Amino acid sequence: MLEILTNWIINKGLDLATADILARGLIFVLILVLSLIAYLVAKHFILKGIAAIVSRTETQWDDMILKKNVFSRLAHLAPPIVIYISVHIPFAGYDWLIALINGIVLIYMIAMGILAIDAFLNASLAIYRTYEVSNRIPIKGFIQVFKLIIYFTSGIFIISILLNKTPIYLFSSLGAITAILMFIFKDAILGFVAGIQLSANRMVANGDWIEMPKYGANGDIIEIALTTVKVQNWDKTITTVPTYALITESFKNWRGMSESGGRRIKRSINIDMNTIKFCTEDMLDRFSKIQYISGYIQKMKKEVQEMNELEKVDNSSVVNGRRMTNIGTFRAYVIAYLSNHPMINQEMTFLVRQLAPTEHGLPLEIYVFSKDQNWANYEAIQSDIFDHILAVVPEFDLRVFQDPSGSDFSKLAR
Repeated sequence: MLEILTNWIINKGLDLATADILARGLIFVLILVLSLIAYLVAKHFILKGIAAIVSRTETQWDDMILKKNVFSRLAHLAPPIVIYISVHIPFAGYDWLIALINGIVLIYMIAMGILAIDAFLNASLAIYRTYEVSNRIPIKGFIQVFKLIIYFTSGIFIISILLNKTPIYLFSSLGAITAILMFIFKDAILGFVAGIQLSANRMVANGDWIEMPKYGANGDIIEIALTTVKVQNWDKTITTVPTYALITESFKNWRGMSESGGRRIKRSINIDMNTIKFCTEDMLDRFSKIQYISGYIQKMKKEVQEMNELEKVDNSSVVNGRRMTNIGTFRAYVIAYLSNHPMINQEMTFLVRQLAPTEHGLPLEIYVFSKDQNWANYEAIQSDIFDHILAVVPEFDLRVFQDPSGSDFSKLAR
């Protein structure tokens, strides 16, 4: 083709040298035009045809590959392929120029190939995240390792093209700089090893609520990557924790609570011990009108009476024999109230107990689990429970203990 075009130009009246240069230039321009046509065909015809086919399929994975621009980036390979195949035609006899152009084209092809593989890996990750297993076994760290290997290997190939050396020569030279590479990729290596342990032992997963005070992390995991784990705190800030820190350091994972079907309510109120006393008949008559414990009052009165009669107890003093107390009756009421509460999980730990008395009174602790684990709903349930309990304390002739305030001292002064 070069010879035919050269002879045609010579016949037009130009000398051989000028005709040769002009013919080579025209053929090279023709190659560039063909490469542009190949790109336009790939971009506007083949790509649109693939998009039409993908839109008709029922599967979602091909839509994700199209959305992540995998085919769009592959279309950029059409022009360099045309140039690489045909560049020897206009520059026959100029091996150095052919080698230069081919080197530039190869570097471009490697770069576009990397971007296409990167897009495909992103699409694979997006497809994987549509499955339930992705919450338990995150693979973003492994995808990033694979990308790192691809970028590193591609970089070796590009350097080999620039230096006109075989890639094997460069790979064999890596042994001498292993220590430097280990230092450069230290975080990546530690993160990769940590990622394997985290996945194998199911220590954390996307969506887990973790607490790690050292890093100020207290919220849900939104991303587990190669070197970092992103935690969205409850104030909507983002905390980044090194992946290997989840292996080497302690943290709290609330996943067990999420999977248990309940969320713990553990809070106590302090009862003024000066108000604790034995129940009188008037008090018991008043307490028996409370629906939740009316049956309990009748049952306990009968048991106490029978036991005292059996033991021949002297009833002239309330100290003798068995007696009901207002604090014990109040505790029975709290148990009955919580047992009838629709939002308390009755199948999990259920305790209403007294703790050791302190200078702040007698702590009565409630240790139960709410059915609703949502934070806002959980707090509302807990608040409603203690609103009621604090309001009902005086009905049992008890008083909640609190430190004296300014108004208390004002009353004393008056």
